[in-house]
Amino acid sequence: MDIKKRTEQAQTILKYLLVLLVIAFISVLFPNNVRFKYQFEQGNTWGYDDLYAPFDIPIKKSDSEMRSERTERDSEFSPYYELNQNALQEQETAFLKAFNTELETAQAGTIFVDVVKKPNSYIKQGNKLLQQIYEKGILQLAPEHEGKGNEFALNVVRGSTTQTQTLGNLQDLNAAKNILGNPSAYGNLTEPEFLFPILESIIKPNITYSKTLTNRFRDEYFDSIPSTKGVVQKGERIVSKGAAITDDIYEKLVSYRGKYEKEVTKDRSGYWVLGGYFLLTALIVGVFLFYIQRYHPTYFESFNKFVFILMWLAIYGYLVYLVENANVMSAYIIPFCIVPIVIKHFGNSQLALFTHIIVVLIASFLSSLGYEFTFMQIIVGIVAILGTVDSRNMSEFFRSILFIFLAYTATFIGLSLIQEGNIFSIDTQIFAWLFLNVVLTLLAYPLVPILERLFGFTSTNSLIELSDMNRPLLKELSLKAPGTLQHSLQVANLCEAAATEIGADALLVKAAALYHDIGKTANPLYYIENQKGENPHDELSTLDSAKMIIAHVTEGVKLAKKARLPRIIIDFIETHHGTTRVEYFYRTYMKENPDKEFDESIFRYPGPRPTTKEQTIMMVADSIEAACKSLKNPTGQDIDGMVDKVINGKITTGQLEESELTFDELERCRTCWKSLLRNIHHVRVEYPEDKKEEGELKIKN
Repeated sequence: MDIKKRTEQAQTILKYLLVLLVIAFISVLFPNNVRFKYQFEQGNTWGYDDLYAPFDIPIKKSDSEMRSERTERDSEFSPYYELNQNALQEQETAFLKAFNTELETAQAGTIFVDVVKKPNSYIKQGNKLLQQIYEKGILQLAPEHEGKGNEFALNVVRGSTTQTQTLGNLQDLNAAKNILGNPSAYGNLTEPEFLFPILESIIKPNITYSKTLTNRFRDEYFDSIPSTKGVVQKGERIVSKGAAITDDIYEKLVSYRGKYEKEVTKDRSGYWVLGGYFLLTALIVGVFLFYIQRYHPTYFESFNKFVFILMWLAIYGYLVYLVENANVMSAYIIPFCIVPIVIKHFGNSQLALFTHIIVVLIASFLSSLGYEFTFMQIIVGIVAILGTVDSRNMSEFFRSILFIFLAYTATFIGLSLIQEGNIFSIDTQIFAWLFLNVVLTLLAYPLVPILERLFGFTSTNSLIELSDMNRPLLKELSLKAPGTLQHSLQVANLCEAAATEIGADALLVKAAALYHDIGKTANPLYYIENQKGENPHDELSTLDSAKMIIAHVTEGVKLAKKARLPRIIIDFIETHHGTTRVEYFYRTYMKENPDKEFDESIFRYPGPRPTTKEQTIMMVADSIEAACKSLKNPTGQDIDGMVDKVINGKITTGQLEESELTFDELERCRTCWKSLLRNIHHVRVEYPEDKKEEGELKIKN
């Protein structure tokens, strides 16, 4: 078994392992709980049979009702303040320390004689005032509670007890200082002015706001709000078939769905649910792969293309999973249109549409947005494919992006009007998500060259660059083999016209035609279009001449690989002669050696034969251009006959057996080439024999 075959087998095994990995990866993204089997929307009609409650269903309050009750309770809730029970002891210690410091100063002077004589009396009175003030407490009001008025209630926590008090019954720091500033508070002391500044400097609030306690008790307070407002009894009808889903019915259905998903999941194994998702994902992916294998075999057979087309399923499945679990964004922000835009750029519209639908189907299982989401994404994907999304033309690209946004907007408005019945009830926030979606869709533009390099594709931008006549290989061809370059340009024109006629890739075949004979630069004078007199083949044997002619294919492949041309261009170089014979030298050799047996393959090009429409077009166009160039002063019949002869020769020698080109398309190419070659060779208009003389007279007149 050769290395190539082993590599192909290894890639085949790897592809199927990759498919299993993608299916498993997508499957584990799904929730492992039982999925509610009914789809419904508020205001729509119930499309199923009559629905009866299989068990008692507590009716959940709506979010708006819960918010309203929380707001109402929040206005009744009193914040929590905490009293520092050690504050009095701390202030007494501070007071004694400050008193002794001031007493030493007084003893050195003659001002406070009574204080110096009776210090204990002043200390006792100071402690008495501190006890009086701190027994009531000193409140430090939080900024958010200022200006609430005297009736505003606070919960004051004193150790293990809590007492509710109004602001009017509590004193702040200013009120405490006013007590100290009242002379009557000092009894019979004759020098109270000694105590006042000391006490004023040390007192501080001991009742402060506790955010921790407030939040904890507020949460407990809100948790006590009942989340239900009634019960649907077991066996009671929830909704009748064909009935409108009113607000009341909608609340019952939502409650039923919530309890079903919560309660039924306990009795069902998550492995069975995972198995169900795995089966559905495998079915979707399997259908997708069958479609690719049947209608786009190159994407199935090529490992790089296979990975490229399969990766979109995993990437977008994971994106939807992240958005759904983040709970801060909507799945409407995900730019699904990148998929059809990029795939259409490298493939065709049919593959782009089918891939987009498969991606949306998988995303729909993961999303909670319902059928509207699926409908919208499919419609907008079709618009993206129908649009002229050409990264070479930025104005066209942005115009297509605008159409995508308009399609999103129109679809969303239409669906919302059906659901809401009123344009003023539409959720306008969705438009912001859709706008961001379209902005992110612009990433398709830089993604094209990145993916092109990553997967070895050839984009239109690359083909345009390759068609630049200043490219090194083409410049070398123009200098070393100008006749070959002119031949290549003529072939490129023939190929482009035929490809355009049948809807093939005209840009690809035109670019490939410019490079198909670059191997002739190695020995340009051995090819007739570059000769100006002497023929170097006169000095060679017939076999050597045949080898020299055939070598331009292998030399061309070497030069192309060295210049890092895309593989798709190299394929054109290899197939542009297929496995045809170098007929002139083959027949010459037979004449020279009539009785000698020889291997015919030495006169054949290595091939392979063309497979794609574009490769086939170039093979035939190359032969037709060379053949018609040999005609001297050809008439229209001469050109038509030569075109027919070349095409029929390719068919009879089996060169088109592996080609995707149909006979109908070949006939259209034949007609196109005949018309174009007549113009190239300036063939005059011909008249039927019986009217030839009349025609000539008309021309003279």
